[in-house]
Amino acid sequence: MARGTATLEVLDETAADGVVERRVLLRTGEAEVPGLHWLPTDPRPSHPTVCMGHGGFQHKRVDNVLALARQLVVDLGVGVVALDAPEHGERESDPGASERTLAALATGDRDARRRAFGREARAAMAARAEAHVAEWAALLDALQQDPRWADGPFGWWGVSMGTTHGLPLTATDDRIAAAVFGLNALRPGDERWETQARAVTVPVLFLTQWDDELMTREASLALWDALGSQDKTLHVNPGRHVEVPRFERRASVDHLGRHLL
Repeated sequence: MARGTATLEVLDETAADGVVERRVLLRTGEAEVPGLHWLPTDPRPSHPTVCMGHGGFQHKRVDNVLALARQLVVDLGVGVVALDAPEHGERESDPGASERTLAALATGDRDARRRAFGREARAAMAARAEAHVAEWAALLDALQQDPRWADGPFGWWGVSMGTTHGLPLTATDDRIAAAVFGLNALRPGDERWETQARAVTVPVLFLTQWDDELMTREASLALWDALGSQDKTLHVNPGRHVEVPRFERRASVDHLGRHLL
């Protein structure tokens, strides 16, 4: 059931290979949030929709989001929607900041890592995450205003920063019926994050990289263990943070299809 007064404006629309891609603008409160909405060329009047959260330093049209979105539409006949997170994509106030930070991190610069992941940076991320979770809830409201777009159930796919936004949304919004999380962690003393994880009760697929340079194995497994879901699956692969095997896309599609269709 729709809960708010958010609106979704369709800016333009293209179609190719059985997939309609719509560039949209979500208006909620004072925020205008750019997004993309993918649909089958002949969608069912009422169909599930998967919400896709991109990773840090990425955006709504990054390659892995686009590829998985199209695969979900073609294989499952569902809708998929993605938004630019605050200070990402079309919402960046400093368009070169992401490139500079990534370049510094690639050199192993400790100061750059401190700026990117230190206490102040994490506090700013938490504030942006809280705002973005509210934007996602508003998007569900807007989608439900027109049954041609989506009437639920809704799923979530998002790893790394996508989990930072998707986990609290899933914990607090009963419209999310299944989720794929991963590349994230529960650090000692983070009681709020642990409480949110325990409030997640929907089926979850959790993706972990065993050699993740950003998340320790122990902290990643702690987050999976804290999830309150009785139906949860952990996939662990060797490799660094951005080296999730491509075959996990198939696992994500199967998981969401099994629980949303």
